[in-house]
Amino acid sequence: MTVFALIGALLIGGALLFILPPLLRRSSRDGVSRAAVNVSVYRDQLRELDADLRAGTLAVDQYDRARRELEARLLEDVTPAAAPAPASRRAGRAALAVGLGIPLCAAAVYFMVGTPGALAPGPAGPRDPAHSLSQQQIEALVERLAARLRDSPEDTEGWIMMARSYTVLGRFGEASRAYAHATARLPTDAQLLADYADTLAMAQGRRLQGEPEKIIARALTADPRNLKALALAGSAAFESGDYAAAIDHWERLLRIVPAESDLARSVRASIADARAPRGPSGPAGTASSVSGVVKLAPELAARVAPTDTVFIFARAADGPRMPLAVVRRKAGDLPAKFSLDDTLAMTPEARLSNFQRIVVAARISKSASGTPQAGDLQGLSAPVANTASGITVVIDAVIQ
Repeated sequence: MTVFALIGALLIGGALLFILPPLLRRSSRDGVSRAAVNVSVYRDQLRELDADLRAGTLAVDQYDRARRELEARLLEDVTPAAAPAPASRRAGRAALAVGLGIPLCAAAVYFMVGTPGALAPGPAGPRDPAHSLSQQQIEALVERLAARLRDSPEDTEGWIMMARSYTVLGRFGEASRAYAHATARLPTDAQLLADYADTLAMAQGRRLQGEPEKIIARALTADPRNLKALALAGSAAFESGDYAAAIDHWERLLRIVPAESDLARSVRASIADARAPRGPSGPAGTASSVSGVVKLAPELAARVAPTDTVFIFARAADGPRMPLAVVRRKAGDLPAKFSLDDTLAMTPEARLSNFQRIVVAARISKSASGTPQAGDLQGLSAPVANTASGITVVIDAVIQ
């Protein structure tokens, strides 16, 4: 044991002779900020995600989800907790940290993955707790970033990070306002414009008509081959009943992505749906439409904040439980009128018009999560026809 420790100490001492002098000599000009390094790594990873999207190995929704997770991690790394120390002091502290850290880390690593029992018998077990950001932690980081942007409103990267962080939290109105700041500074960034349009559509109940459609057009002017902008342009045209334009946008998208990719298969299904014969009632979805009002039971009013998210959706009375059409409101809007039809479908394959009998549900979520959670409030209608009107849904139950 003594000989082993002595040899280890000599090796560590030799390593420190090579490492410490350059750190102690480093001036402020030699410093590389941790935030800059993290942003550089983030950009490299984002380029890899973009390449996967162009190659068709990632669908658009998978790409968005992966990027939101990447940005949440970046937000944790680059949001400053306090003002940085002067460069010379940082260098000295770094040297001290290395001088102490290398021996301690070496010992820790040895005792975690080595064979300490060969030196001193006794149990040893690794400790590697999983790290993940809770929604409360992300919200705290976002508030710190917002404070930083109040002092530095020209920080374009900060506005982009703020927009995408709000999107992670489901706060689409605030996300779209942050995107407006970012796109004002980068008016020809097609991907940023496409993200802005998508978020603004979410903020107005998943509808692409109006301002989102104009932003998509700007994105395609900046880059006619942007995958997300082409996909959204097709969806906007389909939503408005211009099926020829929807097919045109989606066929342009098909010419870019690999033919056997998941994205290509999804786009071909959308094109087939746009080419399907329409009845005399007109565009798909106009013949199948349900409407009514959602109310909150008075006894549950104390459990609800005006900013809580309300999901109003239709699902098949007998069939898959996935939503066929969805709109989003705020609890402060209750009682709220609603109208659901095929233009609000989450996928072309699952639409209101595909099922004769449906149930309308409403759920209040404090987390704005699309997945029901314990503590959410909900209400259901009785089964009705997919053309019913005057439906009343009362939110009167707590999900356990």
